[in-house]
Formats: sequence, C-alpha cells, structure tokens
Amino acid sequence: MATATILAALLSGGLIGIVLGLVGGGGSILAVPLLAYVVHMGSAHAAIGTAAVAVAANAAVGLAGHARAGTVKWPCALVFALAGMAGAVAGAELGKAIDGGRLLLLFGLLMIGVGVSMLLRKASEGQPDVRLTAQTAGHLLPRLVPAGLAVGLAAGFFGIGGGFLIVPALIAATGMPLRFAVGTSLVVVTALGLTTATSYALSGYVDWPIVALLIAGGAVGSLLGIRLGHRLAAHKGLLDRLFATLVVLVGLYVILRGL
Repeated sequence: MATATILAALLSGGLIGIVLGLVGGGGSILAVPLLAYVVHMGSAHAAIGTAAVAVAANAAVGLAGHARAGTVKWPCALVFALAGMAGAVAGAELGKAIDGGRLLLLFGLLMIGVGVSMLLRKASEGQPDVRLTAQTAGHLLPRLVPAGLAVGLAAGFFGIGGGFLIVPALIAATGMPLRFAVGTSLVVVTALGLTTATSYALSGYVDWPIVALLIAGGAVGSLLGIRLGHRLAAHKGLLDRLFATLVVLVGLYVILRGL
C-alpha cells in the first residue's frame, strides 16, 4: 500500500473520530466521501463496505461508555435493531445492484436532506422514564418496527451507521430524551453496521487494511474530539449547525462530482 494512501486513510479516520467526539454522531456520513475522494478507493461499493465495518467498530466502542452511564434503553434498542437488520439486508443487496456513480449521486442527495433536517431540528426534553414493557408494547411496537425497517433500509443501501436517522426516529417513536436516544442508537448503529458490512464483505467489497487504518485514526481523532467537545460544550448548538452545514456542502460536492 502506498504511503500516500496510508496517510490519507489515517487522516480520514482521524477526521471521522473528531466529528464523533465533537457532535456525538454523524461521522459515518462523511466516511464514504472521504474514502471515495481522499483515500481514492476505486469502487463506490468498496468505499461503502469498508466504511460500514469502521462505523460498526466505532459505534461498539461508544456503546460501551453509554452502557456504563445507563443511557441505553435496551428493549427499545433490540426491537429497533432487529427490524433495522432486516431492512439493512435488503438495502445492502439493492445498493450493490446499482451503478457506483449513481449510488454516490443518491448519497449526495441524502447528505443534503440530512444536513437540512439537522438545521431545522429542535431540541426536546422527552420522557426519561419511557420503557418497552408488556403494558406499553401495544403502543410502542407499531412505531418502533416500521421506523427500524425504514432506517435499516437506508443504512444498508448507503453503507452508513444511520445514527443521524436513528436518533430522531427513536425520539419520534418513543418520546425518549436526546441523551437516551443517542445511547440507544449506538446499539442499532453497531447492529446495522455489522449487517451491512457482512453483506458487502461476502461480496468482496471490504478493504481490510484500510479498515484498520480508519479505526486507528478514528481512535486518536475521537480522543481529540472529546477534549475539544468539553472545551466547547457551551457552544454545542453552534457546533451542530456548523456540522450540518458541512454535511450539506459535502453532499453538494458529491453530487457535482457525480454529474
């Protein structure tokens, strides 16, 4: 592997880690453009499959911290994840059947939609005591299962963790507060990432040396991002808006390259 490729992969992993540390999510949506245009992976499908493995690994690390903090609603997470995995399998097969250039074009449109929705999203206090039990199943399951299927389909199709989709979907389906939705979403991100990664790996679309470099760079970037996040905690809203704007701009760039 060329030195330039190694450095580009480490830098890309570091940038993804910094974003995750600063804004608590969204790093995965930058992974595919970084792999396609910075690391210069020759195939859009290989970029998606490789990104999915790195996303799953990063989410699993983050999940451990949230589990210790008690901010994971496990029953809701498991139902959402199981529905999402079914959607991810279908989405991954559909994504592999589409031309790589067209797939990147659709990915750019998704990025713009996500960025705009992040700019328009309003904070909510939520219901911290929400739980999936025998008594609440009739109310929550009809919301959790369709939401999980839809998010899983998108995650599998585009090879993303989908945290930026899962968090608002969990809040809409259950009414849980943002901090619980973020922790709970990491269970789903890990499951969907593994499902998508397995599908692409079986088709030979995962570059394992690049995965290792992304994870190594991401570990360092996450530490830096967390430290910066603590220092800039008072400006969290501004950071979120800046990140959303970056997502829109990168989406426009991906579309222009695709055209």
